Amino acid sequence: MNAIFRGDLARFDELLQQTADYSADFLRRMNELPVSMDVPAFAEAHLPEKGMGGTAALELFDNRFGAFLTASAGPRYFGFVTGGVTPAALAGDWLASAIDMNAADKSSLAFSLEKETLQLLRQLFSLPEAFEGVFVSGATMSNFTGLAAARQWLGLQQGINVAEQGTSALQNVKVLAATPHSSVVKALSMLGMGRNSLVTLPTLPGREAVDVKALEQWIADNPGTPFIYVAAAGTVNTVDFDDIAAIAALKNKHPFWLHVDAAFGGFAAVSPRFRHFLNGWELADSITIDAHKWLNVPYDCAMMFSRHSHLQLEVFQNAGAAYLGDPAQNFNFINYAPENSRRLRALPAWFTLRAYGAEGYRDVVEQNVMQAQRLGEALERSGYFRLLAPVKMCVVCFTLNTEESKLPGHLQVFLQTLVKRGVVYVTPTVYGGVPGMRAALVNWRTTDKDTEMAIRELESAAASVAGMSAILTNN
Repeated sequence: MNAIFRGDLARFDELLQQTADYSADFLRRMNELPVSMDVPAFAEAHLPEKGMGGTAALELFDNRFGAFLTASAGPRYFGFVTGGVTPAALAGDWLASAIDMNAADKSSLAFSLEKETLQLLRQLFSLPEAFEGVFVSGATMSNFTGLAAARQWLGLQQGINVAEQGTSALQNVKVLAATPHSSVVKALSMLGMGRNSLVTLPTLPGREAVDVKALEQWIADNPGTPFIYVAAAGTVNTVDFDDIAAIAALKNKHPFWLHVDAAFGGFAAVSPRFRHFLNGWELADSITIDAHKWLNVPYDCAMMFSRHSHLQLEVFQNAGAAYLGDPAQNFNFINYAPENSRRLRALPAWFTLRAYGAEGYRDVVEQNVMQAQRLGEALERSGYFRLLAPVKMCVVCFTLNTEESKLPGHLQVFLQTLVKRGVVYVTPTVYGGVPGMRAALVNWRTTDKDTEMAIRELESAAASVAGMSAILTNN
């Protein structure tokens, strides 16, 4: 054994303790750390001929990068749709790395644990047992997996086995949606159906939800044409929901595959106050739900639930791999999703579900929604901002209350100011053709105090930008 490996093996406990101490110190400072910063360019790195060992590597990491660690999992990081990491999920993630199980290995505990975790998640979301689940890396791969099964179904409507014959054999591929997430469009490209296969339908006035009458009209204009419909269950700008029940009812009259993109909106199901937004999703063919969003497990983790696992098997089976056995006779999750090699993503989810239960997640969802609504009300009162849409759940979509011609420039300066100050982070967006920003609150750590601090910071940054603008105008 190499001497450096041998030394680390002998001091394994010490290295783990040092790493735990370093991590604990970071987590203790989470509320005080900046949520963003301008990170400098680092000098080019060179691989050493002789290693330094784990302890020295940890020290080098701290010296090289420690000052630039940010609280992107912290309570005032409102960018993208990013949860934090619950204590139990972190424990599960560390254990997943320590035991380093190949989730495809059925000779280990991994298979049973993954199966149990998916059952717990079905219960959390009140999904029927008819839905089989698989773990994937995130919403992008979840949408990819669901749409791959949908593509196989679409082929069968034309008498084509796409998994065998290829996408080129398909005719007249149509994928309908009103407000699709970019990952859906990306999946269409990766699946060979092409971005041009997407038909974007009109939305309801002032909404991001589909006008179901427009869908009905498209069906009437294209009689007998099988298609895929991607329903929005929580849009990124306004957390709007398609009327899934009304869309599902159309399946009784016309053949189509209903895929529901509920990356974070699926968590509406855990609260009696919001689960009506998902009425009808139990009739879907496939569903995307992300775990490193509102479940607050570490990156990367998501699930895809489907009623048609046999179609997933047709697409993703490892045919001819003798060491894996017959896919049709020997159930293994790797035959139902893209990845063969993958870590035990189920373990952090299992830990956090067992630790906090349905009540814990109901509290997180309802707490974050209440905080987002308070944030929206405060911004509207401030005079510096205006809402671009009502706050429906956990996302506040807003912009600066400034002249339209000056808005893009002011917004850019405002966002740069926030990044440099590092107290709160939001992401830029465009809604209804208006440049703006969005704050997504899905972190278990976020308190009312954090929301109040964020409001003060946003107002302070806006006042600073307004002041700079006035100086430039006067000069």
